[in-house]
Amino acid sequence: MHQESIPPTIQEKTEKIMPQTLLPPPAFLLRLLLLTATIGTFWLPLRGQGQTGGARTMDGQIPPHSVWTLGAVTRMDTTRHVIHLAFTGHEFADGGEIIWETLGRHGAKGSFFFTGDFYRNRSFSHLIRKLQEDGHYLGAHSDKHLLYVSWENRDSLLVTRSQFEEDVRKNYHEMARMGVDTARALFFMPPYEWYNTTISEWAASLGLVLVNFTPGTTSNADYTTPDMGPRYVPSDSILARILRLETESPSGLNGFVLLIHIGTDPRRTDKLYRRLDWLLSLLSGRGYRFEALGG
Repeated sequence: MHQESIPPTIQEKTEKIMPQTLLPPPAFLLRLLLLTATIGTFWLPLRGQGQTGGARTMDGQIPPHSVWTLGAVTRMDTTRHVIHLAFTGHEFADGGEIIWETLGRHGAKGSFFFTGDFYRNRSFSHLIRKLQEDGHYLGAHSDKHLLYVSWENRDSLLVTRSQFEEDVRKNYHEMARMGVDTARALFFMPPYEWYNTTISEWAASLGLVLVNFTPGTTSNADYTTPDMGPRYVPSDSILARILRLETESPSGLNGFVLLIHIGTDPRRTDKLYRRLDWLLSLLSGRGYRFEALGG
């Protein structure tokens, strides 16, 4: 997530405004699933983007017992003891090496969603290649980290359909340039993790499925800095909430999409990614596995 223009109530909006439903998903996604179940593949209409125009398959990508919110998958199979670690990146990558090493130590696979600017940044190229080599999921997070939807009125779009499609195309172009198999990059995490049903529909028309973090843990607030006052969320509070949810929820953290930023503003010295090793050790001891989305 970009570190600027974050409204004071983003966590409250995410948890209180976004209704969640179990499958079946909204009609437009259900039709898409039925179509791909019949023909096995569908075509992403992004032309001239290297591999982006290739055939895609959705077989086995979205499991039963998933949770959908405004047309986006916000939790995978709630019956399996699996957590999906999701990492987003735009302008910072200070946690990249630590995250890469930690995942390797635990035999865990993560899902990394980067903007076009992140893929273009030459100082991040070595990290991207190492993540590819280790079999982690590499996906899109928009090209320029645009805000698609108004914070104040979620029904109000801030981009046109053509602007949205161009933003996505450029992101996938950069992924293809870095050698990412874009024909397998099914999931798209919207910038700022903020969207509405129209954005979900536009993504589906491009052959993509919108995915977002599972609300409830505040792990997405790991970008906050002390100068934000009451909006600042320290890592201890985030970890405590994760473990409380795991203990108190009937389904624990099954299918959770747990979001952590791959890098944050230097003003935040309490980096959540430095606690990832401890968290994975604890959750592994409780029987959880860590798989990439679609894995």
